[in-house]
Amino acid sequence: LDEALRRIISTLTSKNEDLQNFLETVDNTLTGLQDESWKVMSELEAELELLRSTLEEKGAELRAAIKEEQQRKEAELQNQLSEGKFALLSCEELLEFANQTLTITNEEEFLKVTKKRSKTQNQRHEVTMAPAFRLSTRLAASENMSQFTVDFSVERAELQRLHFLPVPRAPEVDASSCVARDNTITVAWRPAGEDAPDGNSGSGRVGCYEVEYRKTNRDNALRTAGEACWEKIQDIRETQVTITDLKFDSQFIVIRVRARNKTAAGEFSEPVVVETRAFNFSFDAASAHPELKVQSDTVTWEPQGVKGHDPRLKGKDPKPSSRSATPSPNKTAGSRAARFAGESYTVLGDQEMNGSCHYWELRPLADWKSFSVGVAYRASLGRFDQLGKSSGSWCLHGSQWLQTTLSAKHNNRAKALEWPLPQRIGIYCDYDNGDLLFIDVDRLRLLHSFRTKFTHPLVPAFTVWCGGISITTGLQVPSFMGNFLSTNRSLSNLSQ
Repeated sequence: LDEALRRIISTLTSKNEDLQNFLETVDNTLTGLQDESWKVMSELEAELELLRSTLEEKGAELRAAIKEEQQRKEAELQNQLSEGKFALLSCEELLEFANQTLTITNEEEFLKVTKKRSKTQNQRHEVTMAPAFRLSTRLAASENMSQFTVDFSVERAELQRLHFLPVPRAPEVDASSCVARDNTITVAWRPAGEDAPDGNSGSGRVGCYEVEYRKTNRDNALRTAGEACWEKIQDIRETQVTITDLKFDSQFIVIRVRARNKTAAGEFSEPVVVETRAFNFSFDAASAHPELKVQSDTVTWEPQGVKGHDPRLKGKDPKPSSRSATPSPNKTAGSRAARFAGESYTVLGDQEMNGSCHYWELRPLADWKSFSVGVAYRASLGRFDQLGKSSGSWCLHGSQWLQTTLSAKHNNRAKALEWPLPQRIGIYCDYDNGDLLFIDVDRLRLLHSFRTKFTHPLVPAFTVWCGGISITTGLQVPSFMGNFLSTNRSLSNLSQ
């Protein structure tokens, strides 16, 4: 009954957490809906204001054109009216003179008047009759203004058809094609229906895609408090993308895709959860030698005092250094209780390996003199033990002290390796098969391999003297390891 009750409590606790996360998601969605509604409403008002402004501008332009044509015609008709009035006045004066002359009955008087005023009358006739005969009786302009007739029925119909932009539908992510390899994830999807990428996407057709992803330790898409936010990749023109330079420091990565046209983005696809298991560990600062300073993924050697306690530095004039003689933060007054002491400048990893395959990398920092990297049984290392000098530790040792050497060490035996000191070392441990390989990653060269049977949980182990090292974790086993493993096992079979 007690065990059954515990299971019920565990189930209820898990369900309670799921419900809390769901309610938080609903609340965040509601807030986002309100913000998005306000945003699109503001955009609508802005577009309507632009339409009103455009109509006003066009109306002013059309009214100005009509006014200008009206003024032009009025000017021409006014000018023609003035000329006609002047011609009519001259014609009336001449007609009156002619009528008066015709009333004279005496022929001598008529001829006398005619001769006397002949020259003047002829001149008068030329002057007064010229406007009347020069004037055209054809109108200079008509009242017709039909060229300015408008019919906006088509435009009105277009305005009545105004609606929201068609939004692309959510793509369909092909879960089977989502591959995690070499700390990259390739994602592929299919456009929904007839949607497809289109360089000139003024409608609902897809112009590009957006991918969002985030890390999580849950195998569902619900985001819990404290988890990573979505990271974005935008302006993707193809129907697949490869996410690179990832550190797999979570169990899963959730991925979703949405399509975007010229101005609007559609709904996200159903999220796809990709498993991203890798070996993640940090330096165990509590295990560090008092003269080692642990900072995140870096360990540096900082001697106490000017020369420290290392006998190799006695009689040597140390080079000027910017390193402070102040003890590092992980050094305490009770250093006698430190996990490592003396010349064992060692620090361990904080995670154990008791099965499966693991991979991580190491880089020596500038001015280093000596380092070792490998694995060990935690309990096999005494306070003054160095890596590779016991039956429970295996390591690769590099040195630039006095002479340059590279060697593999185990059980107090060393094997010299004829190879330049690498700048990036890959460490591969297959606990179940008993394989431990060291790789020059830059040159893709197998430096050395140990083949044994591990009987206890292992921890990553490091030794640093002068200088420092940095590690990279959260790495999948690289695909190039397959070549080294097949070669290594073939050689092992030959030796057997």
